[in-house]
Amino acid sequence: MTKWSVVNDDTREKRRRELIPRVALLACLALVVVSLGMALRPVSPPAPAEPPFSEQARSAALTDTLRLRAAGEQLGRSTAGDEKAAVAGTVSLLTSQARALLVPGQSVPASLPAPARSSSAAASASPSDSPTASASVSPAASPPPATAAALATELAASASQRFADAAESDGGMARLLAAVGTAQLLQASSLAAAAGAPAPAGPDPAVGVPEIDDLSGNCPGATGSPSSSPAGASADQDSPAATLHGALAAIVRTELESVYGYQVALTRMDGDAAVPASRQLTRHESLATDAEGLSRVHCAPVPPREAGYTLAPDFLASPAAGLGALEASALTAYGDLVGLSDGQTRQWAISGLVGAARRSALWGAETGALPGLAADPQEFPELPEPSPTPSH
Repeated sequence: MTKWSVVNDDTREKRRRELIPRVALLACLALVVVSLGMALRPVSPPAPAEPPFSEQARSAALTDTLRLRAAGEQLGRSTAGDEKAAVAGTVSLLTSQARALLVPGQSVPASLPAPARSSSAAASASPSDSPTASASVSPAASPPPATAAALATELAASASQRFADAAESDGGMARLLAAVGTAQLLQASSLAAAAGAPAPAGPDPAVGVPEIDDLSGNCPGATGSPSSSPAGASADQDSPAATLHGALAAIVRTELESVYGYQVALTRMDGDAAVPASRQLTRHESLATDAEGLSRVHCAPVPPREAGYTLAPDFLASPAAGLGALEASALTAYGDLVGLSDGQTRQWAISGLVGAARRSALWGAETGALPGLAADPQEFPELPEPSPTPSH
């Protein structure tokens, strides 16, 4: 090997050694640039959380109520006589219910979507059917009801959806939705009668009673005595029904008092009035037995049956009005049970609320815009002026 070759090889080796730090430096610089680019890249905001089911159910109820109210206002301009008065009563009811469903500060759209219906919201659905409720579905376009009979059908369909959503909502919202649905169902029947149409299909209060034998209550240490349950204090006669046990005890007492009231009323009634009274007496006897059975299932103390109950002083003079007041007084008890229970017990309570409201109407008692809720409509927030629909 020549001397030149050795020198040339040494030079190339020296250059390679000098390039290594430079390559390493360039690699580090490249990593820094890449990391800075990743750090400076804007992070996509997280998707907003889906509202709880109870909030979805409230929003759907408000939308349906406002839509039916607008349809009623439009229909009221083209009707007359009894039909016009019934439509006006419907608009008044829906106005109160919309105010109850409104969140303070919430805006009202100028134009409302078509009714939203889930697979569980068929007009013939019953609160006892245990549907899988869905308050968030794609609305299906449909024209507003053109007649009072059509509006009555829409009211009944809305009531069925409220019952389905109440079965799945939180306690307080369940009670509100059940009250809204009950009043809408009653108004649907009144509106259909004024229009000379058959009453629209709706929940049957005789349906939905849980099969007591199919439920299994596990009561450790229970001796069968009403005082053996730790919830005995909450079920006391003078204490509010703030627990499930207390609500069940209140229902038992209410139904036993109703049985007594009907027995007394039948001694003073004859003719056409005695027939429905006798039928409702049988119904209340069945409800009392069911309520006692549910109490045992939930390990709640069962109030003892008494020989008699105190009735209003004018009950004997006007037994029909007395029965109406007796039925109306049961609404709050069933409303309590709707809010404090779940599952089959809540289904039974919703059916009981509907039945008590129907019987109240049968005897001429007022049930209000929210049966089962002790609420003053004057305290509800006022409906705001509709906000304009944004143009595209």
